[in-house]
Amino acid sequence: MIEIIQDTVTVADTVHKSESGSAWILHHVMDSHKINFEPFGSFNLPHLSLFGIDISITKDIFFSWIVAALLIVLMIIVAKNYKKSLIPKGIANLFEIIIIFVRDEIVKPTIGKGYEPYMPLHLSLFFFITLAGLFGLLPYSTTVTGNIAVTAALAGISFFAIQIGGIKSNGFLGYFKGLVPSGMPALLLIIIIPLEILGLFTKPFALCMRLFANMIAGHVVVLSLIGLIFLLKTVWFAVSPISVGFAIFIYLLELLVIIIQAYIFTILTSLFIGMAVHQEH
Repeated sequence: MIEIIQDTVTVADTVHKSESGSAWILHHVMDSHKINFEPFGSFNLPHLSLFGIDISITKDIFFSWIVAALLIVLMIIVAKNYKKSLIPKGIANLFEIIIIFVRDEIVKPTIGKGYEPYMPLHLSLFFFITLAGLFGLLPYSTTVTGNIAVTAALAGISFFAIQIGGIKSNGFLGYFKGLVPSGMPALLLIIIIPLEILGLFTKPFALCMRLFANMIAGHVVVLSLIGLIFLLKTVWFAVSPISVGFAIFIYLLELLVIIIQAYIFTILTSLFIGMAVHQEH
């Protein structure tokens, strides 16, 4: 009986240590109602409810607003720059390069004729994802695209844009009729129709999961590498240079990952819209 109790205590202690270790990482990557400024204290966000529904402002919501506000301010500055002169200067020059890249390398090749109305959407997606990722690398900030609710909202916008684009170009019945290849045997329609309907949702789902997984993965790796210093306390002097070196490398690699993920999300959204608009291709 004593041995059973000792074994139970040992297992419980092991689980507790494991949970506390993982909690340290989860504390930094998960959403919360508090913004930590360690070691300078923390800031509690307000808890709000409407008709019994929790609409509290969380850390990711707060920083999403900051990113959106910052993006709006930057765009206003760029617009004012163009009002003064058609030749861009300073930050407007940088934004023009990105805008032309999104237009000529992403939207125009994938959507083709009639791409112009979709430019604001794709520019908004590209700039928001990029700025949110870069902002998340700052101390005391958070990467809002590492929250699956945020990436799901972005994917939801893409989903509705795809359906609206397809219906606008082909008509309501024409769009959904065009999802099924012509000349298909009647028996195969039993399989094809559900698959095509499912495909409408799997595309934005893939966008959501890809962006979420890539954004949160980098932060988890960096925190795990730093955590090795505290885990291997007895040899911290030997582990620290290696751990910090790899953490800095992954941190710099995150800069590339952010741009790539913004590009992938934008080009896939544009590609799916192009497929919906030009079903004959």
